[in-house]
Amino acid sequence: MAMSAADIEKFIKEGLPGATVEIKDLAGDGNHYAATVVSSAFKGKSRVQQHQMVYAALKGNMGGVLHALALTTSVPES
Repeated sequence: MAMSAADIEKFIKEGLPGATVEIKDLAGDGNHYAATVVSSAFKGKSRVQQHQMVYAALKGNMGGVLHALALTTSVPES
């Protein structure tokens, strides 16, 4: 069973309140997504730490229900 783009966005926004999240279905199959996440919570964090924060927000669904997620993360421009 695949995870919907709306569910991915919901999990990320719940885990990273105030984040701007954009989800794209890369293959049209509901299994391969790209996410762009902009959050002030990423300030001072390495790219790896930022991605780990997004994976944590997905509550264990990455690699299971959610097969593939290409991530782009950044801090909001001031």
